[in-house]
Formats: sequence, structure tokens, C-alpha cells
Amino acid sequence: MSTETWKKVDEYFTKKLHEPESIMDNVLKSNEEAGLPSIDVSPNQGKLLNLLVQMKGATKILEIGTLGGYSTIWMARALPENGKLITLEYAEKHADVARKNIEHAGISDKVEIMVGAALDSLPVLEERGEKDFDFIFIDADKPNNPHYLEWALKLSKPGTVIIGDNVVRDGKVVDEDTEDAVIKGVQSFIDLLSRNPHIDSTAIQTVGSKGYDGFVLGIVK
Repeated sequence: MSTETWKKVDEYFTKKLHEPESIMDNVLKSNEEAGLPSIDVSPNQGKLLNLLVQMKGATKILEIGTLGGYSTIWMARALPENGKLITLEYAEKHADVARKNIEHAGISDKVEIMVGAALDSLPVLEERGEKDFDFIFIDADKPNNPHYLEWALKLSKPGTVIIGDNVVRDGKVVDEDTEDAVIKGVQSFIDLLSRNPHIDSTAIQTVGSKGYDGFVLGIVK
């Protein structure tokens, strides 16, 4: 099987199971035109996030890693009228693109973008009393994943769903001799999950238009 086959299967399910999404298509187009890296979640992964938010009945979401707001919009659209999503983005350029995309999607009233290093923004959230998030999506720089998880647990409550994306890395996560900071960050993230008694988690391998990767799904006890 090849990446091309995986891509075709993704497209098949998206076409069969998703309503036409001109808004989401335009987000990807805007991101491309702005020169953002093509590392957004795929449409079916975005829809999965949307469904998980609905299944959880989340009203308060934290996202670490905004990029152009593609996953942000998928999740925010699943929120109720009184719902809120706070997303953290390092790069001002990415945040500017995301703001425009979020405004075009008609959900600016539900989304707050905080610009700067996430490890600087997370203590600010704590100071503001922003905690007890229902749903937390971690999809930023992988070397800092262990730190993001520690903050996610600190800002969560029993029942909070925590998702960590891109944890398989073409299977490289099992390379015990790696010197790659990205892989080592993911491994430390997994090790922290394995040792922490306050979260119950698993990891799912995926193939698709984004290649061979996977995600962690956890529920805070």
C-alpha cells in the first residue's frame, strides 16, 4: 500500500461522509496562499475532533498550536452558543491568518487567540483563572510536548479529554537511540503519560493523506 492509496481512501470517506465544506476548503486555501506549512490535520481528522468535542459535550476548549486555525474551526464549530475556545500560537503571522479564517467562519465570538510561546501563555491562563477545560488539543512543537502535557493536566478536571497529535512519526517513536529532538519529545510525552496515575490513555496509529502517524487520546481521572 502507498501514500497515494491512503490519500484516495481519505478522499473517498470525506466525499461520502462529510457535507460539502466550502468554509473549511477556503481555510486551507488561505493558509496555502499565506505560505503556511501544510501541516494542518486532514479533513477527516478535523471532523474526528469535531465529533469528539460533541461526544464530550465540551463547552471550554484549549488548543496548543493554532497555525492557520483549521483544527481550531473544526472544534469551535462543535461548541454550543456559550462555548469558548482558547488557542495558543507562537507566530504572529500564523495568528493573523487564523484570525481572518476564524472571522470568515463566523465564530470569532467563540475563539480567543493568544500569541507568543505557549509556555509563556499557559501561566497567564492560570493567573486569569482559566482552568477546568473540557477538551485539550496539543499540536505544537513536539520537543515541548511533556511540558504541554503537564500544563494540560494542571488546567484540566476529572473527565477532561486530552488529545496529543503526531505521536508516531513514521514509526520513529520506537527508536530508542534517536537523537532527534522531535522524536525524543514525543517519547518523553508518552513516558509521562505512562507514569501519571491521573490520566488514562491510549495511542492510535493512523495512515492517510498525512502519511503514517497517530495520536494519543486520554481522559483525566
